Amino acid sequence: MAIVVVGSLGLDTIETPAGRVEEVLGGSAAYFAFAARHFLPVSLVAVVGHDFPQAAQTMLNHPDLDLAGVARVEGKTFRWEGVYTQDMNSRKTLRTELNVFEQFRPELSERLRGLRNVFLANIDPVLQRQVLEQLERPRLVLADTMNFWIQNKREELLRTLRQVRMLLINEEEARELTGEPLTHRAARAIMELGPETVVIKQGEHGAFLQSADTYFACPAFPVDSLVDPTGAGDSFAGGFFGALARMGRLTDLNLRRAVVYGSVMASFTVEGFGVTGLLRVEREEILRRAEAIMTMTRFSLDDTSRLLR
Repeated sequence: MAIVVVGSLGLDTIETPAGRVEEVLGGSAAYFAFAARHFLPVSLVAVVGHDFPQAAQTMLNHPDLDLAGVARVEGKTFRWEGVYTQDMNSRKTLRTELNVFEQFRPELSERLRGLRNVFLANIDPVLQRQVLEQLERPRLVLADTMNFWIQNKREELLRTLRQVRMLLINEEEARELTGEPLTHRAARAIMELGPETVVIKQGEHGAFLQSADTYFACPAFPVDSLVDPTGAGDSFAGGFFGALARMGRLTDLNLRRAVVYGSVMASFTVEGFGVTGLLRVEREEILRRAEAIMTMTRFSLDDTSRLLR
């Protein structure tokens, strides 16, 4: 059992109140894979240019990461540069260079077409649908999207949503997609578009999950050192989807557990620039943080219920 992620690999230049780094490994596929590999092996489908540095390649060389689907083509690798505000709740994009990613047309090998757990990162919804058409018998499909596709390819996005089982999206995007001002109402409206389960990311406030039978709000794990929020959403996706695919069944309890593991993996990401926070992750610390979040959300009404008697 394994997971396929179709997304971007790139080089990021990031400035936050904690400092600045230049051309470090980034991209949705990288963050997702480094988080999800703690639960199941991950096969990456992405593209890089001839200038993709050896240091970044070395980071990706891991026994639980299958890079056979990563194409290296002539041209420059995707690049992004951004600067964060003092509270790190918002950022300004200074530069986006699609380069070889602009011509990315994901082609799955025969082996990958048979895998049943697929994460479609926030690429063009037309490409997301083309990937779905290549799959033989997908079991779990989680898709991500972003404001650009909502604004510029809405009809294509709506077509894609009718074919995915789960959608991952942030609060602003959920409201823009549905026109609903309240986040929980936006989640229900998205379910009417096709997905059975919707996970809405809320940044430092955590995330919540909505399905037909489940509403679960999960706090973010409180980190002592916030360095760089870049990639936290994709890392959340890796933890959430990795845990859910490993558990197998989409029960109420398993969905709640998966959201907790998503929050845990996002917490590691923000503690370092780029993917470095994820590279230091140990299994014991994953379990410790998961238990801490579960403790935060668990209590009994036995005593407080007497107040209304």
